[in-house]
Amino acid sequence: MSAYQLVHTHPQFYVIHKAPGVSFHREDDAPGLMDALRDGLQDDALWPVHRLDRITSGLIVVARSQAAAAELGAAFAGREVEKYYLALSDAKPARKQGLIKGDMDKGRGGAWKLCKSAANPAVTQFFSHSLAPGLRLFVLRPRTGKTHQLRVAMKSLGAPILGDALYGGSAADRGYLHAYALAFTLAGEVHRFMCPPVWGERWPQDALADYLAANPPAGLPWPVL
Repeated sequence: MSAYQLVHTHPQFYVIHKAPGVSFHREDDAPGLMDALRDGLQDDALWPVHRLDRITSGLIVVARSQAAAAELGAAFAGREVEKYYLALSDAKPARKQGLIKGDMDKGRGGAWKLCKSAANPAVTQFFSHSLAPGLRLFVLRPRTGKTHQLRVAMKSLGAPILGDALYGGSAADRGYLHAYALAFTLAGEVHRFMCPPVWGERWPQDALADYLAANPPAGLPWPVL
């Protein structure tokens, strides 16, 4: 499995489909996603503006100039980028849709935990849909960008992400969290991207495709990459 797929090239940025299990930066002697991009694209002028956890697959934007990196980085930091994720769980959630909100504190073993306080909360909107007996799809829209936010949110629902061992998910061939769609504005131009998952034996492809076709992000027409 390749570390990534190139899904869009723009003079100011690339859009990448990151594979699951790939770290963003080099870890010890193991090359990371940025190493793979520089080698594969033959382009050393790359600036990351956001990142995904190692277990997470899906869309990442990488800037090709300092100016684009500054504008995109400000958009991500300012919560001006629309982001939608897909997740699978084999557990029944406490709620099927709604808002998850709370401060996050460090827990044990590199994990984080959701608190009842809301001084600087992580905020996640979610919807869910049964794809098969014992398998539920979650569409997650983070309104903030905290570390492990979506993984912690899913655990708080009593439905940890399938394959996410750190947060109590059932064993699987991968962690079933996928960065599915994003939209941002650069130099006054709106860009929208949508990329369904391709890696992982537990995605029920036909049922998932039917659901996504009937429920585009925010009800708007998005290009499928």
